Amino acid sequence: MIRFLADESCDFSIVTALRENRYDVLAVIDRTTGATDQQVIELALAEQRVLLTEDKDFGQLVFAADKAGGGVIFIRYPAGLRKELPERVLELVNREGDRLQHAFAVIQPGRVRISIPSK
Repeated sequence: MIRFLADESCDFSIVTALRENRYDVLAVIDRTTGATDQQVIELALAEQRVLLTEDKDFGQLVFAADKAGGGVIFIRYPAGLRKELPERVLELVNREGDRLQHAFAVIQPGRVRISIPSK
């Protein structure tokens, strides 16, 4: 089953929604606050977790380092639509499942893009 790592920028309502639906979600804030982006990426890779983030730096870091092995879900939602965010992420995870494990997905209102890097 797919497992997740929520970085500190990830809206905690997403963590709660995924956990309520029996997904294994580790929140960086639960383990260590102030982790660097590189440390977060390394943790996601070491534990084979899909990274949940709202930090656009991760996209660049993951692809530049060619380390998309754990997968990333990049969340781009404006403040006015945050209420629907947990439900939209849960829909994405339920629909795409294990496909997200090695992908870079961008979720925004009304749109999801999934890229699977070539190996």
